[in-house]
Amino acid sequence: MTRPPLPPFDEATARQKVQAAEDAWNTRDPLRVAAAYTPDSVWRNRSEFVVGRDEIVAFLTRKWERELDYALRKSLWAFTADRIAVRFQYEWHDESGQWWRSYGNENWEFDADGYMRRREAGINDVPITAADRRIFGSRRPDEREDSIPLR
Repeated sequence: MTRPPLPPFDEATARQKVQAAEDAWNTRDPLRVAAAYTPDSVWRNRSEFVVGRDEIVAFLTRKWERELDYALRKSLWAFTADRIAVRFQYEWHDESGQWWRSYGNENWEFDADGYMRRREAGINDVPITAADRRIFGSRRPDEREDSIPLR
């Protein structure tokens, strides 16, 4: 099986891959998200290292149990034939009700069938007030080309 779009990427197919990832992560469904990765995919997420789909599912389950009402935006930064770099922001709140905006960058590497075999993410969290929120659920189709502001 393949997971289009497939490498080698051009700008249009790299943007499709980024939007598909954003859409999947916004479901907050660990199984759906993990299906985009190779069975032996390797991740670095902050200071945590994850290997394989089972660990990805476990990681995402823990993540979304802690990061409540998670909503994400991803933006293409750069691409090559089989790699894509993105910047992203997501908002969430913790059990106490404190809202956070998490800023980060990811580097992705894909196999020939379009599955991600490597993901490296650096992320920083900034506390925000509920009034400062700007990400509310999945993007509407008319927002798909909007860039995300730096702050």
